[in-house]
Parts: sequence; structure tokens; C-alpha cells
Amino acid sequence: MAREDNRGGRRDRDENPEFADRLVAINRVSKTVKGGKRFGFAALVVVGDQKGRVGYGKGKAREVPEAIRKATEQAKRQMIRVPLREGRTLHHDMNGRHGAGKVVMRSAPAGTGIIAGGPMRAVFEMLGVHDVVAKSLGSQNPYNMIRATIDGLQHEQSPRMVAQRRGKKVADILPKTAETAPVEAPAEAPAAEA
Repeated sequence: MAREDNRGGRRDRDENPEFADRLVAINRVSKTVKGGKRFGFAALVVVGDQKGRVGYGKGKAREVPEAIRKATEQAKRQMIRVPLREGRTLHHDMNGRHGAGKVVMRSAPAGTGIIAGGPMRAVFEMLGVHDVVAKSLGSQNPYNMIRATIDGLQHEQSPRMVAQRRGKKVADILPKTAETAPVEAPAEAPAAEA
């Protein structure tokens, strides 16, 4: 009986081509040792499936490709799922914070595009958001900006989640708009006799 040769530990995790990744920042770092300084590289990567899942990771190594690989693996391990409205924008406005980094994110109408700076743009592109307006306040450090963005996205709730938590129907949660409200026929004015 022939045995399949699948020994040798874990399978390669790059089998999933469904994830896209974006290199956000790469820094040269140094460690002082007895003989002098040892240089290496630190990479910050955002990974997502562009359908509502996103994660970030950081990796350090002596060479750039190895640092990027480590960061990508870490990002794939700590992905979060974010509910999107109509698959293109956020359900509601939100704020995120990490350290001195603060971000404000707002849902936007179709056709707006991604109006966000630097690291936040990478998160929204990997998440699959097409229309959003975001502003970074405070720290411009890419690590803090990404963590603040992820923090805000983790607090997003869809109408279905709110309805389930309150024990109501989704229709009771959503605001009644002019399109969904029943239209009443105007009362006819009595004819004025001359």
C-alpha cells in the first residue's frame, strides 16, 4: 500500500490565492551587540480577501523578503471580519483609536471612492470597501494608524447584528425613509362653488 508523502509538517499557507496583500511600511532597524550594530528590516503588511476580511501583521528579519513573508503570515493569522453595506461601504460612521493615533471613518454614497490617506487606504482596499471617507487625526505613525483603523472597524455593527442583540426585526431597526414609508393619498379638497 503506497503511502502519500505528506510528512514534513505544515502545508504551505500560500495555497490560498484568495488573499491580496499590501506592503504599507518598511523600516531599517538596528540592534546593538557586543561587536557593533546588527542591521535588519521591519515590514508592515495588510492582507485581505476584498470581501469583508482584513488583517495586519509586522515582521522583522535580516533581509527584506523574509520580513515581508513573516508580516504576511502574521496578518493572515489575525484577520477580522467586517460587515459591509451593499458590499461597498460601511454601515455607519465610527471612530478608532490606538495610542496617539485617531481616525474618523464615514460611510459614503456610491461613486465616492476611497478618500483616505496612506495606511488607511491600504486597509480599505484590502477589505473591499469602495466608498468611504476617512480622516486621520493625531499620530501619523503607520502602525498606530492601521491599529486605530482596525479598532474602529471592529466596533462596526450591521443592522442585523443590532436587531439580534435587541431581539427585534431588522425592519424595526432601520429608519423609515420616504421610499419605504407607505404613501398616503392626499385628501381631496371639496369643490368650491361659485
